[in-house]
Amino acid sequence: MASPRIPPLSIEEAKQVGQEAGIFELKTELSIYRVLLRQPQLAKRLSDLTDVFAAGSEIDARVRELIIMRIGWSQGGVYEWAQHWRIAQLLGVEERDLLAVRDWAAHDHWSPLDRAALRATDETLEKGVISRETWDECAKQFATDRERIELVTLIGCWKMLSELLRSLEVPLDEGVE
Repeated sequence: MASPRIPPLSIEEAKQVGQEAGIFELKTELSIYRVLLRQPQLAKRLSDLTDVFAAGSEIDARVRELIIMRIGWSQGGVYEWAQHWRIAQLLGVEERDLLAVRDWAAHDHWSPLDRAALRATDETLEKGVISRETWDECAKQFATDRERIELVTLIGCWKMLSELLRSLEVPLDEGVE
């Protein structure tokens, strides 16, 4: 990976700025926050948004990670792919599923929920909108309005984060391959 376009803060600096901004300390050690904390208000808002999906979301964590991994793969997002590979495995997502998101439509082991989520992800990435047909399937699989709103927001959030990470050339965290 190329050198970051904006140099990350040191971990010590990031912890201090993050504490002042109200960001959970462990997050401030991540390269993404070490860069984003050069603009603390924005870093805090993005942290709050991603926290919705990590805690309190009605979308299953496995499905969330499949969506993020699909976005990472489709967009060439090395940071998301590497970071979320570890997260997904910690959550018990099988390696075969993580690898299969690269060409998910060619695999037949997906549940209807998985297929709807991955199709919605691809359509959003390709066209910026979920088709009526895919939306109808998502409405069957994601039972509540809250889940459907979270689905669209999750896809949009990680698409934006992927673009941000790639544009700023945020480096992988130390020890992540």
